[in-house]
Amino acid sequence: MSTVATGRPSVPHEPVAVVGAGLMGHAIAELFAAGGHPVALYDSAPAALATVMERIEAAARAKGDDLAELASISVHEELEPAVKDAQLVVEAVAESLEVKRKLFATLDRLTDRATTLATNTSALPVSAIAEATQHPERVVGTHFWNPPHLVPLVEVVQGEKTAQSTVECTIEMLERIGKSPVHVRRDIPGFIGNRLQHALKREAIALVADGVCDAETVDRVVREGFGSRMAVLGPMEQSDLVGLDLTLAIHETLMPSLDRSDQPHPLLVSLVASGKTGMAAGEGFRRWTPEEADEVRRRLNKLLAQGAHQDSTGNEKTRNLR
Repeated sequence: MSTVATGRPSVPHEPVAVVGAGLMGHAIAELFAAGGHPVALYDSAPAALATVMERIEAAARAKGDDLAELASISVHEELEPAVKDAQLVVEAVAESLEVKRKLFATLDRLTDRATTLATNTSALPVSAIAEATQHPERVVGTHFWNPPHLVPLVEVVQGEKTAQSTVECTIEMLERIGKSPVHVRRDIPGFIGNRLQHALKREAIALVADGVCDAETVDRVVREGFGSRMAVLGPMEQSDLVGLDLTLAIHETLMPSLDRSDQPHPLLVSLVASGKTGMAAGEGFRRWTPEEADEVRRRLNKLLAQGAHQDSTGNEKTRNLR
């Protein structure tokens, strides 16, 4: 059987290991199992493993997957037996460079040199994680978006020393389980999606801090204005649609007044320092009752679940590509 990290053609059903059974890891395991792969799922916390199959089944139901496919998932309390036969290892542990580097150094010793080692970091440099290994050419970023079983995109990030064949075979493997991978050619902070998302957040926070509007108004403007078209029309498409001459004219007026902060905005810092960290705390930029927070989550999950069953044209997606 060919391996993920070589340039040779790969075949379905390569063994996959997922390290971390938390928020992201359990759903990533479900994705690969539904795609026909034997999956070994490891976590060092017994509490996480105690509920993981229930959470995996819930993810499968949300997608409409066959629960019988989950029989290919094995749960492990020790790392070595979980990863020793894997051709792809996906790391989904805490977003800490120190934690990830320590783990990847261990994975480098425990796995075959042809095994691809993928990190699900959302912003940390893939190259810095790969430095902890003896074989950085087999380390790649696979940034799944939360919730990974419902959001199609995966950013495949090429580190400074990641082999092109590693990138290509990772993309191929993700496509075969029905994901929509994109190649991030440079290992920059935040990759593509989070740079775009947090550039918007920086300006949104500045608008509220400057008294232009309140946080609820910002959210309405995005949801009921340009945000409603972003699912089918990206920013480059929209610019070409309206004309680059118009885009240039707007930029000439707008760009000088946009926020240019190179540090987190003082408003964000002060809210976190005062314990106003968002819905879980009952207040962030806005105040939230538990019922209001649950309604936002329900609304989001309903929309994402619909998207998991339909493509952008409204047609049923081909499921469980093998």
